[in-house]
Amino acid sequence: MIKKYLPWTIRIFIFLLFLVSGVAKMFPVWTFEKQLVDLGITTWCIAPYFARLLIALEIALGIAILQRHYIKKIVIPSAILLLISFSIHLVIEMYKHGAMTGNCGCFGQLIDMTPLAAFIKNVIMIGFLLYLYRHVTGNETAENKFIYLLLICLSSLLFMFIFFPFSPCQKKVNSERTVIHSDSIQDKVPTAVLHVGTSENAAVRDINQSRHVLSEPAKVDSKFSEYTTFGSKRVRLDEGKKIICLFAPGCDHCREAAKAICKLLKKDNFPEVYILFMNEETDLIADFFKEVQCEFPYQVIDILKFWQLLGDATNTPGVFFLWNGNIMKFYEGVGNNKFSPEGLKKASESKYK
Repeated sequence: MIKKYLPWTIRIFIFLLFLVSGVAKMFPVWTFEKQLVDLGITTWCIAPYFARLLIALEIALGIAILQRHYIKKIVIPSAILLLISFSIHLVIEMYKHGAMTGNCGCFGQLIDMTPLAAFIKNVIMIGFLLYLYRHVTGNETAENKFIYLLLICLSSLLFMFIFFPFSPCQKKVNSERTVIHSDSIQDKVPTAVLHVGTSENAAVRDINQSRHVLSEPAKVDSKFSEYTTFGSKRVRLDEGKKIICLFAPGCDHCREAAKAICKLLKKDNFPEVYILFMNEETDLIADFFKEVQCEFPYQVIDILKFWQLLGDATNTPGVFFLWNGNIMKFYEGVGNNKFSPEGLKKASESKYK
């Protein structure tokens, strides 16, 4: 009895694991893309394609494990090879960062799983697949037809690329523009007073004099200067005080940050706020503003530019306080540098010295 039903029980179990693993990476798919980039597996130009191909492959193998055509010649060996590839990557990550550090991303953001736990899971699944290889029967009553596997793969690919569209990689953003990075807006050095060939003592004297003359930082071209149109509004982001937010429409933390900024915007003399949305799940933008209960001027930019502006080692939500193009305050992610409404309010009200 056990010998009769165990192979099918294992096949259903593997199908569910592959299916859940693939579906979990879809919501949102940009987090999986970013993980691939952060791990150095691919670049932002290739990540949208590679992520969708990998998810489609997982789903296709999960479905294919339930049918008989080429089950022993192609399907099971392919599933084992994929798991071995994942396991090799996990071993490298454990060697570099530790076995219990971080989320491997096997189930996206749905289930946190350490590299060690993921490695053990893969070893168990490989064991089950080897058992299936020995005990499962292929299509013994008729000829194997490759068309069935091809249809499963093509259907999975079409599903991923139709329901999760993306913008192809565009021209790289010039991220080498002059900006001032600082955690506080005290003791700023106006970039305009530093000239090539100026002696050290003369430069210090000019800086000290400028502290008493200038009431605001010198104007510079920031990495946001090319974004001049928000809806029907023309804006120069490098003039005066501006709040630039880099949000993903489906990001819950971004929505919480926007709600806090909405409250700050109701106060006197708070800088104008502009949003640069990641070009992912843009159909949720209307829902984003409905939940936030505030309307902000916004622009949608492609994923590559979005992460070049925010930074590859950072995460959403990203909030920048600019003053004449100088970055006076910067928040990102939900870690040590997470968004602080009080900190942003204090920074925007502080005087330049």
